[in-house]
Amino acid sequence: MKNTNELSDYLSIRNALFSEVGIGISANTILLLFHTFTFLLQHRLKPTNLIIGLLALTHIGMLTIMGYIATNVYVSQDLWDDIKCKSIIYLHRCLRGFSICATCLLSVLQAITLSPRSSCLAKFKHKSPHQILCSLLFLWVFYMSLSAQFSFSSTAIPNVTSRGLVFIAESCKFLQMSYFLRHLFSILGAFRDVFLIQLMALSSGYMVVLLCKHKRNVEHLHSLSSKASHVERATCTILLLMSFFILMYCLDCIFSSSRTVWNNDHVCHSIQTMLSNAYATTSPFLLLSSEKQIINFLKSFLGKRAQI
Repeated sequence: MKNTNELSDYLSIRNALFSEVGIGISANTILLLFHTFTFLLQHRLKPTNLIIGLLALTHIGMLTIMGYIATNVYVSQDLWDDIKCKSIIYLHRCLRGFSICATCLLSVLQAITLSPRSSCLAKFKHKSPHQILCSLLFLWVFYMSLSAQFSFSSTAIPNVTSRGLVFIAESCKFLQMSYFLRHLFSILGAFRDVFLIQLMALSSGYMVVLLCKHKRNVEHLHSLSSKASHVERATCTILLLMSFFILMYCLDCIFSSSRTVWNNDHVCHSIQTMLSNAYATTSPFLLLSSEKQIINFLKSFLGKRAQI
């Protein structure tokens, strides 16, 4: 009976992981193609659209790596050498850092877009895509400069079981560092994450204040153009995106900090993996929900299918 339950849990987790990967890659691909075709048709690239496109591409990479690791754990169970182990983990860390930085910058850019002309942020409204990319690169370098420890602490150790190891794949694990280095990098990582999340919170709070002011002036809102209405709808979507990101980040931190409690159990690790990639899977649906063109297309497509 115990073996039957374990097999059932194993199959459920495996199916959930692969479902998350498949759904996430499909949704991010649709989001990326939508913004690519929009740029090709309009020949105009908005700063927020550029970041959203890069975010979708980054999430495709993250979910592809997750699918590769899940395949190794649940299907092929190939042995990894040390170089492959470090490369896979560090590449995922790079993409994860890029995702966090792009999300942070997206919130800031939307706050700038929504800000009135009299605001001190108005001078940043007409920044070129090149300047936006430089800002994103600066944030990413800042993030990665405090994440280099992951490439040195990961190693391929086949057929070894220890409480000092953090499970990644059957033959690829994190080897815990010394007490001093572990706490040093924990402090630096906490400083990095707090800085980025505070930046998100400040820009999100600023957008909430502006939206509340707009709501007080209902007559003025009705006189706004459809373009302004689209900006307001996109702002609400990005606020929802920020809230979901922070929620998933907190849950991921809780699971990560409780590794010693569940002693690197494969089931708990798989749950943590799904939580850490839930934002990459869900974010395209939130961003696509603000695009009327896609919603109208899907309604039309589903309507035709129903008639058939």
